[in-house]
Amino acid sequence: MADPASYRPAPGSIPTDAGVYRFSDAYGKVIYVGKAKNLRNRLNSYFADPASLHFRTQTMLRTAAAVTWTVVRNEVEALQLEYTWIKQFDPRFNVKYRDDKSYPWLCVTWSEEFPRVFVGRGAKRKGWRYYGPFGQAWAVRESVDQLLRVFPMRSCSNGVFRNAQAAKRPCLLGYIGKCSAPCVGRVTADEHREIVNDFCAFWAGQTRGLERKLTKQMQAASAAQEYERAAVLRDSLDALRQATEKNAVVLPTGTNADVLAVAADPLEIAVQIFHVRSGRVRGERGWVADRINDEPVEELIEGFLVGLYADEQGFQSETGSAIPAEIVVDSQLPSGEVLAQLLSEQRGGRVRVHVPLRGPKRELLDTVARNAAEALALHKTKRASDLSTRGRALEELQQALDMASAPLRIEGFDISHLQGTEVVGSMVVFEDGLARKSEYRRFVIKSFEGSNDIAAMDEVLRRRFKRLLADRESMTEIGSDGEGPQLVDPTTGAPRKFAYAPALVVVDGGLPQVNAAQRVLDDLGLTDEVTLIGLAKRLEEIWIPDEEYPLILPRASEALYLLQRVRDESHRFAIGHHRGRRSKAMVESVLDGVPGLGEVRRATLLTHFGSLKKLRAASREELQSLPGFGPATAQAVLDALVDQTAGVAINTATGEVTGL
Repeated sequence: MADPASYRPAPGSIPTDAGVYRFSDAYGKVIYVGKAKNLRNRLNSYFADPASLHFRTQTMLRTAAAVTWTVVRNEVEALQLEYTWIKQFDPRFNVKYRDDKSYPWLCVTWSEEFPRVFVGRGAKRKGWRYYGPFGQAWAVRESVDQLLRVFPMRSCSNGVFRNAQAAKRPCLLGYIGKCSAPCVGRVTADEHREIVNDFCAFWAGQTRGLERKLTKQMQAASAAQEYERAAVLRDSLDALRQATEKNAVVLPTGTNADVLAVAADPLEIAVQIFHVRSGRVRGERGWVADRINDEPVEELIEGFLVGLYADEQGFQSETGSAIPAEIVVDSQLPSGEVLAQLLSEQRGGRVRVHVPLRGPKRELLDTVARNAAEALALHKTKRASDLSTRGRALEELQQALDMASAPLRIEGFDISHLQGTEVVGSMVVFEDGLARKSEYRRFVIKSFEGSNDIAAMDEVLRRRFKRLLADRESMTEIGSDGEGPQLVDPTTGAPRKFAYAPALVVVDGGLPQVNAAQRVLDDLGLTDEVTLIGLAKRLEEIWIPDEEYPLILPRASEALYLLQRVRDESHRFAIGHHRGRRSKAMVESVLDGVPGLGEVRRATLLTHFGSLKKLRAASREELQSLPGFGPATAQAVLDALVDQTAGVAINTATGEVTGL
């Protein structure tokens, strides 16, 4: 490992122009490529105080042995050169996006004399036209099969085509009307290419023109009393309309856009993109990548878009380019105008990159964002459910924390409150690397008021481990008759879940939280039995009691991934409990002073509605249907809600209520 100071450029030697820089290791291999509007400012930030840098950035700097740069004229050239070097050197510390699954393409072999259509995957070939990617291969094949009745172009392989030419007899598709049979001369090459043109026009979104064309042909055939041909054209028109209806219209007709959203956490990022052509979603695709360094999400999106369109991986537009006229993103990009200029030059037309604030595009962007979040959650679930991965994570934890055995039971604790009100705690349980939600527990902190997270964590841990000791003592007393300790409560028949001691306790926070938690274990005599650590969010540092410096696990460590899941799950569980209690507290405050509303009726309202948002939406008849509520009481509740409406604001997305 090299000391970054050993290869730091001399003061003033770095230019202030735009450019691209490369970090190389001792063997000359490029390990990271980046761009900057001001090279001096960007590179000086790498050689600042190491404590202020992300751990993964520190690792990159210690791995590197030299840094070089190239000055360019503007940011557009910097983007282009950065992408070229990333493709050329494949740096290990740059983010590498990988498909979350294999996506099919629809291909038309345009450069052949008799073009054919097929569905496939993999790299694209020059001279052929590609449409997609699509979510499901079977759905694309079904659409193609239906469209061949409208546009009977060739879909057979080259071998089948040559055999039909030699035998002077078409294949089955030629007999059933799904191929115009150019192999036996039923149509000329020009006539077949006109059919292919119409087929490609459909996939480019020009459906209205095709419908008008078929309608005119059908009417002309009917006027000429060619009723069989008119019937065929009628069926073709119906098939075209059915195929068109499969793609829901989500934006105004004529809109060509790619809608992109991301979901990210400190370790991974998921990208989801919807390809909209002529107002319809024609394809979608997703990627998942490890966040190897601490680059902002906005900069990761910029690099992703440059790579996506430079490799022509998008959905082909009417101009034949994979770059649409509009790119919708979910966050403002720092070099959005520069990126738009670069893509405009590549497309040969204006490209707009923007963030919609309202309207249909915003609604579609929210849908894409939900898909990105689900893709990231699914990726994490698949990773967590793998048996060998879980075993490796537990083994790595055992070695890193110097434990006598693998931590088969891990408990995570967190505190949640809003400015010291409704303070709650959470306990989540992971056994064999999997969440055991049936053993989760909630804690309501009542011993104090205020935002003292350390005191709240002390109370939660004392209550949990005092229950452990009490259950053990009870088990010993029950087992004194010779039957041995019992793990089932003889009075309720319920299992004594608190009687199981965790091998590892994870608290959310740094050294102060860890030391406070350790005092609880010391007071209760559980220090030698339970291992305790804290996981800080910013740098994913693992803090151990009485240790001055944190433990840093490798970036690709499965142990770190497992600890992050425990920490995030305890945080999610605590936040959910806190929001629920705050919502109920708001309901109670609104109902204070309502005549005829006692404790029993108040509890009935809380049980039935649960939140102020649902209570406000209730009708008088619904209130009267509750036990103990008559017309007068129901009206009094509605009047109280009306009086309170003028003084509060409701967040329609979350149902949370705040004072105006």
